[in-house]
Formats: sequence, C-alpha cells, structure tokens
Amino acid sequence: MSQADAHPTPVEGAEAIGRGTILILDDEVQMLHSLDRMIRREGYEVITARDGREGLEVLGQHDGEVDVALCDLRMGKMGGMEFVEAARALYPDLETVIMTGYGTIEAAVEAMRAGAYDFLPKPFKRVQILKILSRALERRALVVENRTLRAQIESHGGRTIVGNSEVMRRVLDLVNQVARSEATVLILGESGTGKEVIARALHAASDRARKPFIKVNCASIPETLLEAELFGYERGAFTGAVKRKPGRFELAEGGTLFLDEIGDVSLEMQVKLLRVLQEREYERLGGTETLKADLRILAATHQDLHQLIREGRFREDLYYRLAVIPIEIPPLRERREDIPLLAAHFVQRLSEKNKNATPTVHPEVLDRLNSYDWPGNVRELENVLERAVVLCKDRMIVPQDLPAHIAPRRFEGNVLKVPMGTPMREIQEKVIDQTLAITSGNKEKAAKILGVAARTIYRHIKAREEREAKGRDVNPSVS
Repeated sequence: MSQADAHPTPVEGAEAIGRGTILILDDEVQMLHSLDRMIRREGYEVITARDGREGLEVLGQHDGEVDVALCDLRMGKMGGMEFVEAARALYPDLETVIMTGYGTIEAAVEAMRAGAYDFLPKPFKRVQILKILSRALERRALVVENRTLRAQIESHGGRTIVGNSEVMRRVLDLVNQVARSEATVLILGESGTGKEVIARALHAASDRARKPFIKVNCASIPETLLEAELFGYERGAFTGAVKRKPGRFELAEGGTLFLDEIGDVSLEMQVKLLRVLQEREYERLGGTETLKADLRILAATHQDLHQLIREGRFREDLYYRLAVIPIEIPPLRERREDIPLLAAHFVQRLSEKNKNATPTVHPEVLDRLNSYDWPGNVRELENVLERAVVLCKDRMIVPQDLPAHIAPRRFEGNVLKVPMGTPMREIQEKVIDQTLAITSGNKEKAAKILGVAARTIYRHIKAREEREAKGRDVNPSVS
C-alpha cells in the first residue's frame, strides 16, 4: 500500500451507499492483512479467507450477510474464477471483484463472463479499490431493492379482478384493450374500489410486465419529501442526504410507475410531474445529470379532478396529460351482482391466509352482504369477511359472524310512497329502482316481481346510464 494509506482521505463516492460487509480472499498473507486494515478504516465490516474453498465456507457461515467479495485471481485450493462461479450460483445477489497481478484483457473478459462485477489489476491505489467497492455496493443495493419490490408484487398475485357484472366487464374490456399500449392511464373511483388492482393488471398484461411495478402513494408522503422520493437525490443535496438515493422514477426504469392519489399532489409538484410527462426526462435533487424516463405512468385518485381544476387546485394541462385513457371503477353498490363472487373469492383466499379450512357461507349472510351499501367498497367487504373467517365455528359463516351494522336494508312493507302529481315516467323508474334494490340488483327476479319482460329492466338501466352520462361535466369518465 502507498504512504497515502497512513493518512487516509475521503474518497469521492466511497460513501454513496453506506457501509457493507466485504469478504477478502487472497493467499498472500501480507496483502490480505493490508487490505483488511485499509478497508476496515473506511467503516466496512471485513471477513477474510485464504482461498476459494475457505471463502465458500465463510459465505455459508454468513448466509446473505456478505455484500461484496474481493478475491485474488490465482489462489491455492480454489482460484478466483472457480470461486466466482460457485459463489454466484449459491448467492446470486453477491457482487464479486477480481484482483490479479496477471492483468490481461483475456483474464478481464473471462472474469466478467464468470459473473464478476469488475476487474482490478495489481498494483492498485487505495482510491481505486474504494471507488470500485462503492460502485459494487450501490449495484447490490439496487438489485436487492428491485428483487424485494418484485416479491411484493408477486405477493399480490391473489388480488385478482373478480366480477361478472356488466359494468365490470366493460372495465375489464378496456383494461385488456389498452394494457399493451404506452398510453398514460388515469384510474378513477372511490376509495376501496380496487384502483391499485386495476393498475397491477395493466402492468401484468403489458410488454413491460417483466420490469418493476413501482407504487407511490402521493397522499402518504409529506410534500417536502415527495420530490426526493420521486426523483432521488445526490449526496449532500440537503441536510441528512449522506448518500445518493435513486428515486421511484429510476427504480421503475423500463417498467411502470403508479402514482396513487395524484389529486393530493401540490401545484408546485404538479409542474415538475408535467415536465416529466412532456419531456420524459428529470434530474435527481442536487444533481446535474439529466436522466431519461423510460417507463409507463399510471395514476389514480378518488377525488373529482374537474372540481379541483375549477378550484385552482389541480392543473388542467396535467389532467389531460394523465387522462389520455381514463378508466372509472364503479363502487360496489353499483355492481351488487358481483358480491357473491367476491365473497367466495375472499373466503377462500383469507382462509388460506389464516390457515383455516375454507368455510361455507350461510345464505342469510349473502343476503346481508347484498343489502349493505358498502361505503368502503371492496376493501371493506374483504375486511368484513376476514373477520368472519377468523370468528366462524363449525366451518360455516353465519350472520352472527358479521359486524352488527351489516344488516339487511328494511323497506316499509315494501311500499313505495310518491307525492301527488309525480309524472308517470318517474313513478315507473322509482318502482323499478326499488324493486332492483329489494332483489339486490337481480334483473330477472325484479322483472318477475313486476310482471314485465327482463328487457324492460335492461332498457330502464341503459336509459338511466345515458342520462347520467349526458349530465356529466366535460369528461364522462369523471363524475
């Protein structure tokens, strides 16, 4: 080592990711001890081994704890190349750096092919080795983070889109139609309707499905931190920024970025998002490098963005950038015929989650579920059924397993009261609507009760939807 090692100075980039655990393999005792001292002085944890076999034993003893292996090319019982191949097979996230005094192009190429992150010819300077360790640690951190995110995505695999109602079939048709496009999609709907499930379905059916799906809940991140969270930052960009951190745009590279609750973003942040959507580029906080945004953006909100635009709280130009294709998710009360399907799906999945045998559902339970208005939508239904799965006895969910407020809607003797002078058309509509409510949306049953053909009920629903669509402001997908 050079005299500089006696008085070490900070190395640019050496603290970019923070400290990690380094395994050093070298059969030269003096070199091994020298590297050990130098790297420990920088704050890393260091483990040493004399050859590849001993190195594999050390990795086994510290399973998953070693971040980077710095190994000599030529050693006794097992050389660097063999170690790299074996270590990478056993620990895919491990980064390896080859050192050798026999520095040739062929050796460098062979080391990289074996899976080494980089190649370091001897003799080397302290600044060289610390920079390469920093870069190797940064790469490992990104790989681990992406793998964790993918595991989280896969853990949501059971959260499938369930529904056979007419309104949900239209939603699913639109999802299938636009999934493989690169168009920005704005997903609208009340809280708990399943906007994230739709976003994940769009990603899973797209050409970017093998790349990351990164979610950002814009409402849960303080405004002062949202910019740093989205765009990342350089070391020293602000107080406490002790290392570079990639933002969500960077983590979603090649994949999909889902901006949930976009209606809660400040006007200042909206301007910055608009620039990314227009220019497809951004910079980290405190940085000067312009990064390209190769990703698809999906956004969602439960808020009325047109109302926010009128109030001056949401930019109209950003709205039209986001709403290239709007998808509106209906509330659960408007697709009651899906409740039995959803209930069966949740009971089975939640039973597996809680390691219980799947119970049957008493018919009265389904009646109560169908009669309730579900202000919390699908999320509330899932929570209610998880409680029921946990509390039920004798492998049957009965009404007593439901919360007290989940009770059948009561009608006053199923009597419809209308004031004198009400037009006949309105009376007919009220009769059909209340009968549909009593039958929990079952059109055939409603038609049978009223003594009319089922097509009469369908025509009534279609006419009402058309009137509602005409009454919507500016864009029929935003109510």
